[in-house]
Amino acid sequence: MSKNIIFKSDESDPQALIQEFFEDYPHYEASKDKILEAWNFLLSKSDGKVRSCGKPYYLHPLRIAFILAQGEFDEECIIAGLLHSAYSLGITKEEIEKKFGSGVCNIIEGTSKIMNISITSKTLQQADAIRKMLFAMVDDVRVIFVEIAERLDRIRNIKNLEAAKQREIAAEALDIWAPLADRLGMSAEKNEFEDLSLKYSNPDAYQQIKAVISQKKDERAAYLENAVSKIQAEADKLGIQITITSRAKHFYSIYQKMRKRNKEAGELFDLLALRIICHKNSECYALVGIVHSLWKPLDGRFKDYIAMPKSNGYQSLHTTVMCEDRPLEIQIRTQKMHDIAEHGVASHWLYKKGSNHDFVSQNNLAIFNQLQELRDKQESDENFFQTLKNELLGNEIFVFTPNGEVKQLPEGANAIDFAYTVHSAIGEKIVGAKADGKIIPITQPLKNTQIIEILTNPQAHPTESQLKVAKTSKARQRIHAWLSANDPTFVDKNSQTKNESESGDHSGQISASQNEKKHGHKKGEGEKQIAKNITRVKVAGLSNFMVTFAQCCRPKYPDPIAGYVSFSKGVMIHRADCLNYLRAENIERRTIPVEWDDSENE
Repeated sequence: MSKNIIFKSDESDPQALIQEFFEDYPHYEASKDKILEAWNFLLSKSDGKVRSCGKPYYLHPLRIAFILAQGEFDEECIIAGLLHSAYSLGITKEEIEKKFGSGVCNIIEGTSKIMNISITSKTLQQADAIRKMLFAMVDDVRVIFVEIAERLDRIRNIKNLEAAKQREIAAEALDIWAPLADRLGMSAEKNEFEDLSLKYSNPDAYQQIKAVISQKKDERAAYLENAVSKIQAEADKLGIQITITSRAKHFYSIYQKMRKRNKEAGELFDLLALRIICHKNSECYALVGIVHSLWKPLDGRFKDYIAMPKSNGYQSLHTTVMCEDRPLEIQIRTQKMHDIAEHGVASHWLYKKGSNHDFVSQNNLAIFNQLQELRDKQESDENFFQTLKNELLGNEIFVFTPNGEVKQLPEGANAIDFAYTVHSAIGEKIVGAKADGKIIPITQPLKNTQIIEILTNPQAHPTESQLKVAKTSKARQRIHAWLSANDPTFVDKNSQTKNESESGDHSGQISASQNEKKHGHKKGEGEKQIAKNITRVKVAGLSNFMVTFAQCCRPKYPDPIAGYVSFSKGVMIHRADCLNYLRAENIERRTIPVEWDDSENE
């Protein structure tokens, strides 16, 4: 789907253009009549219409059909691409369903909901727009393929727009469409979105990188040819049939390296990469051995995505070696892995010749399962927005349990999030964590490939502090549910805001309901309990113990409290949700039951 569309035929001759489509993509011959019907229907409804650039209206839909045809999608997808803007031409849903069936109608319906939305992830107000888009994708993944093709063609053809509009489209592509293509495993589309976004958002950097890549082509060709010949010779000795291709890294990845290392493009050396394609998984590992025997591998740069595939299905071995005193990145994969790496989930939706449309379930990709969970849970816009950015469209890490089980988490996740991926009961009792055998704060972001061990205490429980620092939707939802069910002091701010907006009363009713929830009494009883100023505590039912109120959390009646036996200050009284208490040494042996002594005010 990433090849740019340049028509050979006269753009003013629509019949010549559609014939060019069938010549370029002959596998649609069996669907020719239906596609021609859709094309002629589009022409009749858009007769005489032109775009703002002055070109015929039908060119944009046809380019979308060409893009989809590159991915070999089914005829319904092609027709939906041609008619994706049908509603703006006055065509009704009933007309589409009658002429082209419910499948085409549903794709166009889903696409129409999101096609004209300006999606900028910098504003919370756009969360609902993004929600509609992604949930439409769950109903039929072809909706998002049509929309990605539409957005790809749009950013390819923005050179005549004013600079401000170019930057807006570029920012949208970088924030939403590139990460979404990445989550679907469509690396070619992701790279093109990123490169074109850079071209229009930072043209100076783009031109600088382009110039550096163009320089010294002959020198780089000789360098890569030498590396390829050495690998080929060693592979031949082992009887492994391979194909090796070389490439310059795409511009946006180079730009990211420049920013990260604070260097000019000309100062970077690892701008080139080799890709080795073989036939079997076992050959991939043998080839890594060959590469590492030829050149010294760089520490920490080997990644095994075959044993631990990415959530989008991507599999490959990555390594970086020092070849002739400069870093060379090498990817090793089978042909099947390469097809998935290039086309992602689209490779599972290829149009099958003949009458059989052998579609593979999309549920094998994490993003669809996450979207279905989000739809079922109906999170608030704020939580949905954070989940979208952090989990669905953000980077990911892989960490291990002590037993070697792999857990996938969004970048920035901490031990609390990890604990809930293991089991909710583990998350609820977490008091500490170890990474590779060393104690770490439970709020510290985890790193790729760490072995994480969770420390628990049977008396620990979720806290509002944990709710604030949890990164994954699962952890937040479990903590929120526990607090709502078990902590009388917990106020659901989202629910509170919703109630305020519904009632229009920002003072009396809400404050009364909060007070009732917090103190567990009905109206009329509150004045008596709030008036209490209780400062004494019973320890194990007795009042004659030496106690000290902890300064870290400053517990006050009627806060839930916990007692911790210290060696110098008697029993330390903490709030029950105090993190210092929950992390205290030997907490399970040194905790003692305590309660407020309200007899002093009776």
